[in-house]
Amino acid sequence: MRRFRYLDLLTIGFVVVLLVSNLVGQKICQIGPLRVSGAQLLFPIAYICGDVFTEVYGYAASRRAIWIGFFAMGLLALMGEVAVALPAAPGWPNQQAFATVFGLVPRFALASLIAYWAGEFTNSFTLAKMKLLTGGRWLWTRTIGSTVTGQAVDTALVIVIAFAGYTSWNTIGIMIVSSYLTKVVYETLATPLTYAVVAWLKRAEGVDAFDRETDFNPFILRAETEG
Repeated sequence: MRRFRYLDLLTIGFVVVLLVSNLVGQKICQIGPLRVSGAQLLFPIAYICGDVFTEVYGYAASRRAIWIGFFAMGLLALMGEVAVALPAAPGWPNQQAFATVFGLVPRFALASLIAYWAGEFTNSFTLAKMKLLTGGRWLWTRTIGSTVTGQAVDTALVIVIAFAGYTSWNTIGIMIVSSYLTKVVYETLATPLTYAVVAWLKRAEGVDAFDRETDFNPFILRAETEG
């Protein structure tokens, strides 16, 4: 298996973004007419990272990063539940506040795990297939196209699972539309930065993967660059 200089560093950054997004994602923020989760300021970066993984290193490298992130988020959910369940020490007055914040983390993390898994693999698959269709040209069509499909899956799943029964369906509908539009616009505006990072990494790593013979089964945990 070929070793790359920056792949592990990018994977670590990707996982950090996911974990922080889960911690701040419970808050519903009002930004002008939009109602969005607190995670929306950071989480789209995870999809940009996914685009970079697939475009530069190939679908297999993206699949590896997705699974690492999945298990990290699962650990966060488990430890959040355990920490809330453990009895507070005498004299520590913040149990209720702690439970209010972290008590929802397992549910939000479950929603994020399901939505993240489905959305990220949709994003990566779309980008890999579009790269073959475009012959590696017009990167912007792949980054935006994969965002449109991946974020549609992710946004609908995470909001419905995380907030159903917790807030009204009207608010949920507004959040889905607001969050989806915010993510798509966010990542569209980030296209020039994505171009710069992708071009630099391709030069630095000496790789430009095309997934011509890749097995797109998400359960095969291989990290080598394909085609």
